[in-house]
Amino acid sequence: MNLYNTKTGTIEPLKTHDDKELTMYTCGPTVYHYAHIGNLRCYIMEDILEKTLNYIGYNVKRCMNITDVGHLSSDGDTGVDKMVKGAEREHKTVLEIAQFYTDKFFEDCAKLNIKKPEIVSKATDNIDEYIKIINRLLEKGYAYKSGDNIYFDTSKLDEYYTLTNHDANELLVGVRDSVTKDEFKKNQNDFVLWFTKSKFSNQELKWNSPFGYGYPGWHIECSGISLKYLGEYLDIHCGGVDNIFPHHTNEIAQSEAYLGHKWCNTWFHVEHLNDKFGKMSKSKGDFLSLDYLIEKGYNPLVYRLFCLNSHYRSQLLFAFDSLDSTKKQYDKLIDRINNIPDEGIEEIDKIKTYQDNFKQYLMDDLNTANAMTVLYDVIKDDNLSGKTKRSLIKDFDKVLSLDLIKEVEIDDQLKNYALEKIEERKIAKENKDYAKADLIREELASKGIIIKDTKEGTMFSLKQ
Repeated sequence: MNLYNTKTGTIEPLKTHDDKELTMYTCGPTVYHYAHIGNLRCYIMEDILEKTLNYIGYNVKRCMNITDVGHLSSDGDTGVDKMVKGAEREHKTVLEIAQFYTDKFFEDCAKLNIKKPEIVSKATDNIDEYIKIINRLLEKGYAYKSGDNIYFDTSKLDEYYTLTNHDANELLVGVRDSVTKDEFKKNQNDFVLWFTKSKFSNQELKWNSPFGYGYPGWHIECSGISLKYLGEYLDIHCGGVDNIFPHHTNEIAQSEAYLGHKWCNTWFHVEHLNDKFGKMSKSKGDFLSLDYLIEKGYNPLVYRLFCLNSHYRSQLLFAFDSLDSTKKQYDKLIDRINNIPDEGIEEIDKIKTYQDNFKQYLMDDLNTANAMTVLYDVIKDDNLSGKTKRSLIKDFDKVLSLDLIKEVEIDDQLKNYALEKIEERKIAKENKDYAKADLIREELASKGIIIKDTKEGTMFSLKQ
C-alpha cells in the first residue's frame, strides 16, 4: 500500500509497527452541532481507507475520539468552548448536546455506509489519562504552569513544525486570524494542556486534578485516547487538512515528548469540500447537512459516490448540478447492475485479474476514481459471465460500499404474484401477443419487480 504521508510530503510504502495488526486513529467530531457534508467527506474517505486496508489483507484496529469538552473556538486557546456554545444555543446541558449530536453523527455515518470504528471513546471518559501525560510532561520539563493553566513549551522542540512548512514568524499574532495573544504563554506557539483558570465563567464540565480544578485542552485528548487504546506506536493518523496545524502538530509534540520516541508513521489528510462561498464550516453556520440532501430527494449513497469520483487529496467543489449528475450516474449504474443475469459460472482467473486491477488503483494512494473505472470495465466486459460480473461487483462493494447489489427480501405473496405474471407473459409471447407481454412487464415494473429474459428462462428481482 502506497500512501501520501503529510509528514514527509511524499507517496511512500505504508510502514507498520506490528506484522499482525495495523493501528489507525481517526480524529472524531466535536459534537456541538450537526456534521456537515464537508466533515462527512473526510469520514467517507477514511472509511474507504480502512476497508481498502482490510481488503488487501491488513488486520486494522481503529480508534476514534468524540470531542465533548475542551475544543475552543480559536486556535490560540481563547474564545468559548464549542460545546458550551452549542449548549447555550439550544438551552440544554453540555452532556445533552454531546449525546444528541453523537447519536446523530453515527446515524449519518450509517446512512453513508461508513463503518463505525472498533473503538469509540469520549474525551470526557479519559481524564485520568490526560492527567498522567501532563504530569510526565511537567516532570520532563516540556510543560509549565502559568496563570493557573498548564502549557506545553514548544521552544523545547527542534522540529515543532514537522507537519507543515510554517515558519515561526508566520504565526505571530495578527498574521493568522486564529492566533491571539495570550499573556500567560512563554511563546505564542505554546498551547494549553489543562485549563485551571477559565477565560470564561460558564464552563460547565470540570474535574479535580493535581494542577487544580479544571478541564483538558483539545489537543491532549487525541494523544491520550490514542495512547490508551492503540499503544505507544501508531501506524496511521487520519483527519482533515484543517487539523494539520495546530491540532496534529501539537499532538506530535506532546506525544513524542511524553514517549521519548517517534510516535506515528503516516499522517493521512483529506482535503476540503468547498462550495461557491468557500470551505464549509460549522462555526460560520453556512453548511449543508446530510438530512438536507435527503430532504431534497438524494440517496445518501449518491453523495458517497460524489466523493469517490475525486481524489481525497484534491479539493472538491460542491454544487447541486454536480450532485444531480452523480445521481443520474448512480441510478444508471444500479439499473445496469440489476439487469445483469445471475447466470453462467464464476471464472476464477478473470475474477483474479479484475481484483488485481481494482487493488492496484486503491493501493496507489487510494485512487478511488480509477477503482470505479475497473467496476465499469467489469460491467461492460461481454466476455464475462453474469455470475462472474455479479461476484466481482459484490467483491468491489466491500470497499466502495455503494449497495451495488443489495439483497432485497421478497415475501411469498409477491414472489407468487411475480411467477404467475411471468407465466402469463410467457403464454402471451407464445401467442405472439407482444402488446400484452409488454403490458405485463410494465405492470411488474410498477411494483418494483424487474424481469430479465435469459437462456435459462425469465429471471426477476426487486428494484433496489
